[in-house]
Amino acid sequence: MLDGAKKNFGFGCMRLKRLENGEVDFVNFNQMIDLFMKNGFNYFDTAHGYIDYKSETAIRECLVKRYPRESFVLTNKLSEGFFKTEDEILPLFNSQLEACGVDYFDYYLMHAHNAEYFEKYNRLHAYEIVSGLKKQGKVRHMGISFHDTADVLDMILTKRPEIEVVQLQFNYLDLDDERVQAQACYDVCVKHGKDVIVMEPVKGGRLVNLPLAARNVFDRLGGGYAEYAIRFAAGFENVKMVLSGMNDTKQMEENIRFMKDFKPLSDEEMEAVFNVRSILKNQDVIQCTACGYCLAGCPMNIAISSVFELLNKKKLDSSFDFDGEYSKLCENNGSANDCISCGQCEGVCPQKLEIIKLLEAVK
Repeated sequence: MLDGAKKNFGFGCMRLKRLENGEVDFVNFNQMIDLFMKNGFNYFDTAHGYIDYKSETAIRECLVKRYPRESFVLTNKLSEGFFKTEDEILPLFNSQLEACGVDYFDYYLMHAHNAEYFEKYNRLHAYEIVSGLKKQGKVRHMGISFHDTADVLDMILTKRPEIEVVQLQFNYLDLDDERVQAQACYDVCVKHGKDVIVMEPVKGGRLVNLPLAARNVFDRLGGGYAEYAIRFAAGFENVKMVLSGMNDTKQMEENIRFMKDFKPLSDEEMEAVFNVRSILKNQDVIQCTACGYCLAGCPMNIAISSVFELLNKKKLDSSFDFDGEYSKLCENNGSANDCISCGQCEGVCPQKLEIIKLLEAVK
């Protein structure tokens, strides 16, 4: 268990429900927080850019103003895209404290680490700055979130032993994926004695929205599809927290059901998970988790992850009306034909997708 967290299940605040005007649905968020806290959970995760910069302020209004500070654990992140110089790091951090309405973060992670970003964080003395914030009591624990190969992670943890915790994309589909290297990255954390926080345990919904053959495997056991994915991730010894990006009370209730009194997967359940994994690996679909990182900087306003979702549905169901749904999507967004191949999206994609080529397929 991470310091201050009551249980090993956390609330990822990147996919909160939004109103038609784009604002976070505070009523829904309040209900979810109350349900979460009532059942003994208290770990919340956010970042400056989540939900078009609305996640932090939603946490202030719905969590911080309604619950004592010592009753919850709050993680925020230093995201590479929001500072260019060393002098910009502290003002950014202070703006995050203000946006969240708190005077300290329990965990502060240097965000989306890869080899390139690590060089920048190093060069601009981000580690030293965050260490200074720890001494001031404004940060309780320092860590990183990570998207790169196991060799890069090993290098980072060797050079920066002050890292206390690593947030990894970890799920049963990505265990041996050559881009994600989930198992290998987890093993590096174990080697260095680092606690692991899991993100994307259901791979952006991919491990919930399963094809019929996979659903049949799990349906024989009687549990929910998200349950098997989340319990799989939570069953690893060094995994101290599993995040779920829930956006309504139904999802919250379902996840609480199996995480309140957590039990690792049985041998029968584990066999089913690996059978489903084999089915999914034989599918030709785009491995997008709908994190949204590619959307913010797209100069042509292409709803990339939504386009890929439609394309995947067409690949899995030939009767799906791709043309009609795609036309609706493009009414308020750019189309794949508008792509200027600037590469901004590929530079920030945690899955390392060849987005430009994939948009060509849509064309």
